[in-house]
Amino acid sequence: MANYRTQLKLQGCPELCVNSLKSKATTDAFPAKKVKKPKRSEANFYPSFPTGETLDSMEKVRLELLTEIGIRDNERVIADKMANTFAYRRHEVVNQEPSIQELKDRWPALFTQKEINTEFQRLMAVPLEWKFMAQLDMHSSQLIKVIRAKGGATRQKIANILDTLDQTVDINHRRECVLKALTIFLGEDADGLIKEYLDCGADDVQRDLEEVTMAVYVIRKEGEGLQEPPEDIGIVIEGVEVLHELTSVASACALLLGLIYALNLAYPKPFRFTFEVLQKIFMQLDQHKMSPKVQNLYIKLQSSQ
Repeated sequence: MANYRTQLKLQGCPELCVNSLKSKATTDAFPAKKVKKPKRSEANFYPSFPTGETLDSMEKVRLELLTEIGIRDNERVIADKMANTFAYRRHEVVNQEPSIQELKDRWPALFTQKEINTEFQRLMAVPLEWKFMAQLDMHSSQLIKVIRAKGGATRQKIANILDTLDQTVDINHRRECVLKALTIFLGEDADGLIKEYLDCGADDVQRDLEEVTMAVYVIRKEGEGLQEPPEDIGIVIEGVEVLHELTSVASACALLLGLIYALNLAYPKPFRFTFEVLQKIFMQLDQHKMSPKVQNLYIKLQSSQ
């Protein structure tokens, strides 16, 4: 196997060459330092360039994309160019680890609902939102049973959310309640992951979001509750708004997971268990390695069926 990997490296296999000492900065020139490899079951983590393409030719296509994105009714051309530059984009994300603002400036077409779904499909060979919603809906009733059985302070924190869940029939509201209750059940801060604001304090909202590492935000009209559609739902990463005007909190959570994969980001530590559930239970990725807390929840969900 070692000789096979050596032969692949000599043939220029990208996933092996990227970790060679020659490819690393002088300060990182150690075999075990900053190893770039799939961490969350990525099927296409570091792809090869299309045949005949080079860094220069790929950069030319990227620049063309910046022009195409300003043209109306141009989705097909943009989609084709985004597909063609996937390997170039992955190399940039993995090798250079650019900031979110830099990525938005260089790849604005990536930061749309459609392209995030498509990029996730390229990377994982799994549909993002479709599978997320299907699995969330499939597990919801059993998940709520498990959550309701929880006692102590956690039960008190979840009580209002469960009351809202019992009073609504809207599928988007119910999904939102389930996700919030799940986060609290796992011992994490739902208000930190799904941040709610009123529309009367736009400046304060902007200042607060600029300090946010990663979150879904929801802006509601003053005096309105979960039963009313929000004014806006969006995603912030590194203080930068990356998506807005989304249809639901559940959709925003799915797209945030997709962005974490597409941009090769780490899960935020305060919400690592929530994202582990989204990945391993809902998306069914890398299920053979679960933390004890998530494994326990998974067993309860299976035994309840």
